[in-house]
Amino acid sequence: MSVADRLREKYDEWVREFLIPTLKRVPEWRKFATSFGVEIKPLYTPLDVKGDYLEKMGFPGEYPFTRGIYPTMYRSRLWTFREYSGFGSPEDTNKRYKFLISQGQTGLSVAFDLPTQLGLDPDHELAYPEVGKVGVSVPEVVSMSILFNGIDISKITTSFTINATAAEILSMYITVAEGMGIDKAVLDGTIQNDILKEFIARNLYIYPPLHSMRYAVDIIAYTSRNMPKWHPISISGYHFREAGATAVQEVAFTLADAIEYTNWVINRWKMGVDDFAPGLSFFFAATTNLFEEVAKFRAARRLYARIMRERFGAKKLESMKLKFHVQTSGATLTAQQPEVNIIRTTIQALAAVLGGAQSLHVNAYDEALALPTERSVKLALRVQQVIAYESGVIDSIDPLGGSYYIEWLTDTIEEEVMKIIDYVDKLGGMTRAVEIGYPQRAIAESAYQYQKMVEEGRIAVIGINMFREEEELHIELHRVDPVSRERSIKRVREVRKRRDREAWERALNDLRRAAELEDENIFPYILNAIRAKATVGEVSGVLREVWGEYKPPSIY
Repeated sequence: MSVADRLREKYDEWVREFLIPTLKRVPEWRKFATSFGVEIKPLYTPLDVKGDYLEKMGFPGEYPFTRGIYPTMYRSRLWTFREYSGFGSPEDTNKRYKFLISQGQTGLSVAFDLPTQLGLDPDHELAYPEVGKVGVSVPEVVSMSILFNGIDISKITTSFTINATAAEILSMYITVAEGMGIDKAVLDGTIQNDILKEFIARNLYIYPPLHSMRYAVDIIAYTSRNMPKWHPISISGYHFREAGATAVQEVAFTLADAIEYTNWVINRWKMGVDDFAPGLSFFFAATTNLFEEVAKFRAARRLYARIMRERFGAKKLESMKLKFHVQTSGATLTAQQPEVNIIRTTIQALAAVLGGAQSLHVNAYDEALALPTERSVKLALRVQQVIAYESGVIDSIDPLGGSYYIEWLTDTIEEEVMKIIDYVDKLGGMTRAVEIGYPQRAIAESAYQYQKMVEEGRIAVIGINMFREEEELHIELHRVDPVSRERSIKRVREVRKRRDREAWERALNDLRRAAELEDENIFPYILNAIRAKATVGEVSGVLREVWGEYKPPSIY
């Protein structure tokens, strides 16, 4: 009898003689299933682990990267501590950045206000109520220079959460660097620039899908040729998860987006995959389901490696590495008993580290109520530092690898993800899937089902449907200084007044002509307009004139 047969026989005996009799006396107190509806057995054994070790897991730094993209992972270099921050005017946010750096943060992450994200200057009538509210107001290059005043951007990585105006923001960063005597080729960081997820989940888009895709991939093509250290896109599953997607949908739609962007760059600019794929990066959520999240990251890493090698013929290992940032889940934070959020985000951050993230943001415990205070954001940073320096979880690479349950979960997520990717392929790719509303409907249905289970008590949320308390909150909340709005408005008007009008007009006219030509890369023209001190609203206004604005159809 083989080892597998003996194990199967012993397992059946255990179920018959131990498990079933116990369950008859003491039934399980709830049903156990993954977030995507697959039943979880009470015990996993080698019988549940499929395939050859070298084929499925391998070693860190080697294909298929299941156990990590670097040979030594955190033993040589920790992930980047990158707390997401931005509010008010650039002066306000610059002060916060310097505070975070002084507390041990190792990378910056910029949150922009809604007007900046939607291509509206702060003195636009639609912008006024939102200036500096959910992020910092950066409508022109002078504001960008103030944002990074006193910070050496040649020595720190910066991530910009910006999409529909990503080219304008990156152009400002380049222009500021040039003013500091820094060559753009040495700049290291990321712009999100993932417009597909805006159409699916976040809704901060401006132009129709095809024009938006051109805008995004033109940035990828330009930076791949001129900014070798820059990541021109952060393909985001985070917002899918926050909108209600399951772990499987989060990975599936993210990788389907990656396939779409890769196809577009290859087809539009005739570039080889190895010429730009090393710069692609990703962004995922981490929820409180520790083991499912760890398995999700491992499955995503393995799937991406296979997609890049088998579908696109990548030869460089760097092209096959899934480099990703993680943010703990804002959707899991509760306004009730907000201190409990510290426990939630600690578990979520631990999942990101055990899953092999390259960069991490931990939400502050008060973010269900307001933007974080200096005190709460410092505590969130300390969560990362305790995990890094005190917990011991970084001592061994992929310490959960080889767990029968983790490997079963990793395989199961991979299989379920591929079903969705295959279906998207049949629809004609992700742009087409977005146009007909497939991912939007799928995520909306998952969100509905999740909320229904919370309200019925089938999913526990402390403070919401378990251990509720009548409480009066006594915590400090962050308030954006209303003076910051007037500061931003005054500055943008001064920039318009003092710039070289002839150079400004010429740059915008050149941009308009380029936008009308299908085979022209739009990015250099946006960069020239920003150098001529055009504002975000003016650049976006030109593109609105040529490309129009997108009005989504109903998805139901």
